[in-house]
Amino acid sequence: MGLFDKVFGGARTEQQQDVLNPPEAFAAIVLVAVASDGYLSDEESTGVYTTLSRMQMFKNYSTDVVRRMFDKLLGIMRRDGAGSLVDLAIASLPFELKETVFAVATDLVLADGHVAEEEKKFLNDLQIALGLNDAIAIKIIEVLLIKNRG
Repeated sequence: MGLFDKVFGGARTEQQQDVLNPPEAFAAIVLVAVASDGYLSDEESTGVYTTLSRMQMFKNYSTDVVRRMFDKLLGIMRRDGAGSLVDLAIASLPFELKETVFAVATDLVLADGHVAEEEKKFLNDLQIALGLNDAIAIKIIEVLLIKNRG
């Protein structure tokens, strides 16, 4: 243990690991999807907030609660990296939300009409990490491509 570890409390132990509830896990994956091209604009943040606020899971979340949730998630992402945040989120995400989070993440990535290579890679990796079979993932992507044409 180094000098700064003694002052600041040492390395994080297993008991200190971050825990996400299902809505936080869902929001984390969507947030990382939107930022997967290396940039999270104010418009993208607003899009994430608008999308989540329309969902039943977030119906009773005030703007302040959502802001604190985003602060928590962004803090974890800055500290541990986007991959660690996604891993943590997937471990906390109920099975029945896996297809839904993939669809929402894909929709937000496609919304601007351009899919960067980093975004394609993220969605491919997400599909695998969520354990979604190719047929389901392709169906979701095809429907969202139709939705986002206009």
